[in-house]
Amino acid sequence: MGLPAFGLFVVAAVAAHAQEGWRQWGQNPRHSGAVPVAAQRPDRILGQFTYDNLAGAIQLDNAGSLLVHYMAPLVDGPEVFTMSRGDSDWVSCRSGQSPCGPQRWGQMQWGVTKLHAKADRLKKRWTAMSSWKPVPDNGSGWEPVFHPALVGGHLYVPGEAGMVMKFDRHTGELIECLQPFGENDPNRFVTSPLTVDADGSVYYTVMKLDAIEPWASDVKEAFLVKVEATGRIRKVSFAELISGAPADGCTTTFTGEALPWPPSPAAKAPVAPCGTQRPGVNAAPAVGLDGTIIVISRAHFNSAYGYVAAMNSDLTPKWSASLRDRLSDGCGVLLPPNGELGGCRGGSLRGVDPATNEMPAGRVLDQSTASPVIAPDGSVLYGAATRYNYARGHLFRFSATGEFMNAYDFGWDITPAIFEHDGTWSAIVKDNFYPVGSYCSLLGFCGRGEARYNLTSLGPELRREWSFENTNDQLCRRLADGSLQCETSPERFEWCVNMVAVDRDGVVYANSEDGNVYAVDRTGRLVGRHFLKAAIGAAYTPLAIGGDGRVYTQNDGTLFMVGER
Repeated sequence: MGLPAFGLFVVAAVAAHAQEGWRQWGQNPRHSGAVPVAAQRPDRILGQFTYDNLAGAIQLDNAGSLLVHYMAPLVDGPEVFTMSRGDSDWVSCRSGQSPCGPQRWGQMQWGVTKLHAKADRLKKRWTAMSSWKPVPDNGSGWEPVFHPALVGGHLYVPGEAGMVMKFDRHTGELIECLQPFGENDPNRFVTSPLTVDADGSVYYTVMKLDAIEPWASDVKEAFLVKVEATGRIRKVSFAELISGAPADGCTTTFTGEALPWPPSPAAKAPVAPCGTQRPGVNAAPAVGLDGTIIVISRAHFNSAYGYVAAMNSDLTPKWSASLRDRLSDGCGVLLPPNGELGGCRGGSLRGVDPATNEMPAGRVLDQSTASPVIAPDGSVLYGAATRYNYARGHLFRFSATGEFMNAYDFGWDITPAIFEHDGTWSAIVKDNFYPVGSYCSLLGFCGRGEARYNLTSLGPELRREWSFENTNDQLCRRLADGSLQCETSPERFEWCVNMVAVDRDGVVYANSEDGNVYAVDRTGRLVGRHFLKAAIGAAYTPLAIGGDGRVYTQNDGTLFMVGER
């Protein structure tokens, strides 16, 4: 029997409410990063809360860079949830103590703090600690993301050994631990943010690593886990999801050969074992309106053998699509002409990656937080890394059935946001151009690119609609009396954001390394900006927009609530 008119109204009201606020990575299961409310312009700081007192110490250990992936603020009405650190201190590697720096991750604690947003402040309600530990450092030093999700009256939080912890969101009390694997193996890790679908099911990825050599030995197991609202748990192995992935003989890169690369038009790069397919660290599963689940996979030993994979709601495979053999824009295309500074060796084949002499591949890097996004037409977007184009990347688009559609050369490590409008949609990305060599770090061979830092809007065919370039040259700091002291900086400021936020009118909100949060309208025009604090070397961080239009942004381990009132 169908619902009466009142029942339909209630369902519609609940569905509309679910689209407001920010309850998970990317705001919703598709990760579109958009809300159906008008955001407030960033006229002033309404409240702030420092959640990471170790941010300064971590920066000192990393030459001023904050190598941490922070969770997006979770917002539902006046309730705001942010990351919290435990009592364990960061031990600097300059101290001579061991373990130190990232080697101490296994001894540190992560948790969630609930705040209450009032008109002019963020007031702490409670803090709940998790048993979660990140995967061991792979040499990059980037701390993986710890990312919970709100589901009804509960807060689901990543835990140790592949489990999730269910907390009462009102009191912070632990209700239960949901363990899909039946044992607490410390070498099994939750590797992604938690994603929640419209039915309240929770999705996340898990992998088990070798206890002694986690990155030099093959991955032991890799799963997508689904915790249904009823408490039923399902899981599927990544090995079942990826069809045709090679196990051996994967192309690596030229090493030791004299630059410029490739060494000759017929040169072949070395090959090595690929490793088993497993999730990209920090890549959140996405769930479409039809229940299709999307995950990002890669070979354990080789980031250039990555896949976008789809499955049905019962976790049976639908399709998998490789990120290889899709691009042809290497030598002589995105790079200067062969034989010139920054270009490939004279006589090289057009379009190849100079480091492999093969068609370029999209790379799934574990120090990225890029996650798949499902567009309104069911197509899938994913931002992969590609070193040969001045350390930028490519945004890939696949159809709802897995066919490669197009790609865009862009500024990598971003989960694109989707603005739906006029019967179509636009994808908004960070589009940084970095002052580095084209495909190597030796200026005498690879030159140096020009620093330009843009936000870019793309249509469904991934053609540029508009770009907004940050040309601010003022580096500021806030004095004790609240005034700003600024000086001209010789360097440009990049966008320190791994996901922008978009309101109902297409206004885009993003953080910059200059310490400001920016608002850019749907035509690429600046409509608002407010200084938070100096952010040179800050982490790439996501933003959130609350149901009342206030914007929640981050800088150096501090959460800022900004708006008009």
